[in-house]
Amino acid sequence: MKKLAAEFIGTFSIVFAGTGAIVIDETTGGAVTHVGVALTFGLIVLAMIYTVGDISGAHLNPAVSLGFFAARRFPLHQAIPYIASQCGGALAASGMLRLLFPQNEMLGTTVPAGSAIQSFVLELILTATLMFVILSVSTGAAEKGVTAGIVVGAVIGLEAMFAGPICGASMNPARSLGPAVVSGHFTYLWIYLLAPVIGACIGVLGCRCVRESGCCSGRGSHPTKDACASATSMLKANQLSQS
Repeated sequence: MKKLAAEFIGTFSIVFAGTGAIVIDETTGGAVTHVGVALTFGLIVLAMIYTVGDISGAHLNPAVSLGFFAARRFPLHQAIPYIASQCGGALAASGMLRLLFPQNEMLGTTVPAGSAIQSFVLELILTATLMFVILSVSTGAAEKGVTAGIVVGAVIGLEAMFAGPICGASMNPARSLGPAVVSGHFTYLWIYLLAPVIGACIGVLGCRCVRESGCCSGRGSHPTKDACASATSMLKANQLSQS
């Protein structure tokens, strides 16, 4: 239950801060700015990785949980409750934003600025890149694990920075589900549910192409060990060794 609670709280924080930045930017006439929104998403993900990573692994994203399952690093019977907790956290965050900003119509709902297929392809590539990075920093030298949270947060901030104005740069089905359900805007939700899942699977294939045999399988790694968990556990080990 602690792992599920960590995923709920972590995803709540990401959606509340990230989509909250969008809502506040609209409410204040652009005070946050697009750059500020992108940085908010990257920074809150970084913070949550180091906060709950040693508890649940800090997936905080159904596409990431499914990606780890596809990589044989996470069993399906654990992935399903994780995804439910992540979606619950996102819905709760959007519900809170509705109470705080009842005048805002979209609540940070992700919608394409161009064609649906353009945003679908962008979301697919963005999530594939994110999953590739997560899988890569979760294997190899210990130094990579220590900085994994920084790397993952930076990638999310970077992708939101350049692709956000076109596709919204969700890369997270839960992040898109919460605002869509609470605001009642479902027209383009399919893009942000389907593309990240496919993209995460492509990211797993990319990792298998460049990494050693067994990297993305039950033989080469602990089934529940990921970038986020290794980051926090290695940080704690270093702190203990220095004390």
